[in-house]
Amino acid sequence: MSLFGRMNTIFQAKMNKVLDKAENPNETLDYSYERQLALLQNVKRGLADLVTSKRRLQLQHDKIQQDMARLDDQARQALAQNREDLARLALQRKMGVQAQLQTLDQQIAQLETQQQKLTDAEQKLQTKIETFRTTKEAIKAQYTASQAQVRISEAATGISEEMADVGLAVQRAQDKTEQMQARAGALDELVNSGALTDLSGGGDDIDRQLAQLSSGGEVDAQLAAMRAQLGHTEQKQLEAER
Repeated sequence: MSLFGRMNTIFQAKMNKVLDKAENPNETLDYSYERQLALLQNVKRGLADLVTSKRRLQLQHDKIQQDMARLDDQARQALAQNREDLARLALQRKMGVQAQLQTLDQQIAQLETQQQKLTDAEQKLQTKIETFRTTKEAIKAQYTASQAQVRISEAATGISEEMADVGLAVQRAQDKTEQMQARAGALDELVNSGALTDLSGGGDDIDRQLAQLSSGGEVDAQLAAMRAQLGHTEQKQLEAER
């Protein structure tokens, strides 16, 4: 497979994934239903236009019949007045109008056939749309229920994206807390062992050593005083016994 073919395959795969994620079956079903309703409206408009055309032809048909009746009366009147020439002329006109009437009859018959076909198509389409609407609502209800069930299951098991984010946040918080606890314990251990300098007390290392020597000298002086006091007390006791 060429490089272009591989890129096209990858692009189509990614696009299908994006479209599948973005597609909402409820919206798709509603859109299909609206398209069918629009088609039904077009059929109804076409049927209405056909009926209008047929009525216009019927009006012309009625007018031609009236003209034929009038020409027939004129021919009789002319013949009654011994005007055979006028009677013949009236009958000739009648025959010409009669030819138009036959053409109109054919056109009206064709329109009636088309009207019947459109009426049948409209009824079938109407039934189909009603069936689709019922199916559509049932599928939408099932999809909504399934969607809610999936969300509840994801929340209960913690596998949804939102719950996964919450789990990661909790894990990060626990890790950070353990790190802080370990750091605090290490610092306490260093302070207790004297390996870590206490900067809050002030002074440098020499000052601290001198302070320790001074403190040690005071302790020795106190011990010497206590020994001298004990020796003096014992001497007095001996003298008293003599």
